[in-house]
Amino acid sequence: MKAAVYYETGGPDVFRFEDVPDPAVGPEDVLIEVAAVSIEGGDTLNRLGGDLATVPHIVGYQCAGTVIAVGDDVTGFSVGDRVVTTGLDGSHAQLRAVGQSFCWSIPEGVSTEDAACVPVPFGTASDCLFEFGRLQAGESVLIHAGASGVGLAAIQMAKRAGARVMATASSDERLARLVEYGLDDGINYAAVDFVDAVRQLTGGAGADVIVDSVGGSNLQKSLHCLAYRGRCMTFGDAGRETPSSLDISSMRANNQTLVGYFLGAELFLSPRPHAVIAQILDDIAAGQLRVVIDRRFPLEEAGEAHAYIESRQAFGRVLLIP
Repeated sequence: MKAAVYYETGGPDVFRFEDVPDPAVGPEDVLIEVAAVSIEGGDTLNRLGGDLATVPHIVGYQCAGTVIAVGDDVTGFSVGDRVVTTGLDGSHAQLRAVGQSFCWSIPEGVSTEDAACVPVPFGTASDCLFEFGRLQAGESVLIHAGASGVGLAAIQMAKRAGARVMATASSDERLARLVEYGLDDGINYAAVDFVDAVRQLTGGAGADVIVDSVGGSNLQKSLHCLAYRGRCMTFGDAGRETPSSLDISSMRANNQTLVGYFLGAELFLSPRPHAVIAQILDDIAAGQLRVVIDRRFPLEEAGEAHAYIESRQAFGRVLLIP
């Protein structure tokens, strides 16, 4: 098969488009012919400096396609089924073998491309808001990087739950585009201090729930605009900045919560998120949630696609098409 591979971590130019052996199919594995790869933020971070499970390495959490073979112990999936898959790596390729517990059937009415964009960003958004963030109707939520995959999913879900939705983005134009997905109050972090903006928008109270994918100093500032008994979810380092320390001294007196979150751990350790993601796919089929695709690149242009994501121009998901 063909795959976008690299032999060492670094910038987008480390990618090579090469022939590599087809993946082996274990007894509980599903082999799919990949139709669409959704590039996740973690994919770009892993390419930049993550571990190489193999050399050459095929990066990538998430992709969707059609089942072309199943292991002897697989139940619930058959050749010809459309599925979306997650895994620690291996999505940037024409074929992918993955355990059946990390596959979801694609419902009728959901395109394969849309399905490719669902488990990681929508599952992360749902857990950050509800399972760990305990968001309730009438509360306020601040969603950083509103135009990202998780951001767009979280805006829609929070609005549907009856929350007041605030989000950050790098321009007024991007914020304006978020209104149709449920944004109530947009904050242009390039023009104003988002801490001051959140305090002003909430009458000084702060946000009840904060979904922070940026990390670094941004996470520290998030804690400064958290409401009494507020919950801050941190799940990414999109800002590519790690502070030497995090000051949590203000949290105790305000009975606040800081939660670190990783969807992968939940998927490995609990059946709960699998059912959550299956329901999200059904909600998309019913038109209750929307997937936003910004651009598509051929698989052989994986480097250009990663560079485009890192330019912070994307609004929604960026796909690779084998």
